[in-house]
Amino acid sequence: MRDHDSATPGCTIAVNAPATGPAGARPAAEAARPAAGAAGPTAIATAAPRPAPAVHAPAPRAAARGTLLAALGVASFSLTFPATAWALEGMGAWTVVTLRSVLAAAVAGICMLVLRVRLPERRHWAGLAVVAAGVVLGFPLLTTLALETSTTSHAAVVVGLLPLTTAAFSAVRTGARPSRTFWTAALAGAAVVIGFAVQQSGGALSTGDLYLFAALLVCAAGYTEGGRLARHLPGWQVIGWALLLALPVTVPGAALALVAEPPHLTAHAVAGLLWLALGSQFLGLVVWYRGMAAIGVSKASQLQLAQPLLTLVWSVLLLGEQLPLAAPVSAVAVLVCIVVTQRSAS
Repeated sequence: MRDHDSATPGCTIAVNAPATGPAGARPAAEAARPAAGAAGPTAIATAAPRPAPAVHAPAPRAAARGTLLAALGVASFSLTFPATAWALEGMGAWTVVTLRSVLAAAVAGICMLVLRVRLPERRHWAGLAVVAAGVVLGFPLLTTLALETSTTSHAAVVVGLLPLTTAAFSAVRTGARPSRTFWTAALAGAAVVIGFAVQQSGGALSTGDLYLFAALLVCAAGYTEGGRLARHLPGWQVIGWALLLALPVTVPGAALALVAEPPHLTAHAVAGLLWLALGSQFLGLVVWYRGMAAIGVSKASQLQLAQPLLTLVWSVLLLGEQLPLAAPVSAVAVLVCIVVTQRSAS
């Protein structure tokens, strides 16, 4: 009897001729059992199935990708204040705010038309309105007004409180409950930023500071709502629809501002406005919201602790401002807080 291979994958059956004793052939059932210690019995050998290849959980990779996207957003935002200072060299505050939004909305609208994006569901419109009010209108307007009287470096450190503000809004709005370690590190980072700001301003709060504190509140609300919406809509659509939703305000506002504040265009003013519209107002928010959707609003917000320090570097390189001596110490302390908040369980 010839050997045959089973058709079952991973299983081989070897069949030998049945051994016969003096009493004749053994029963088939007995012949089918391997005889221990006897040579030449019928044997059935079943090969063990190959182990399945190890499947790596996508969560760590997704978290790393989300962190990278959020970090790119922070890098983009760190140039916002220097770009605003450049734009203010040739335009009024209201002109800068409205034109940057209109230009960004035009880019977003073209993208949506080309890709034939459908209108979002009705349940998302309230959240998009919060994003439009906080991120598209409120934060740009309040920070631009503040920069008319405050330096870029001073505004940068005050806005360093944004991560803690965003984490607080997120805890209330989304029900997130970060760990005590998270909150301790976040509060420590905020304390460093506040101490830095007070030391630089001599302990006195100006009108510009009030604008900046108000900007923190409206921006934190917009970030939190945008991060929540980015779990249901692509990040670029979140900011895109918010920009389009603000057009009934920004288009008439731009027309009035151009009449009331005739611009004096310079290379700096044009470059600053273009970066505000394309980098800060659109592309930066696209990657930022995608990052928040991947790693959570609270953790992503803590990456912004590095934003004031990056802005300080840009203020020196692009605006010629003097870097405060306390900046290196603050940088080390803030970076430690970032590491702790990123490693803590949220």
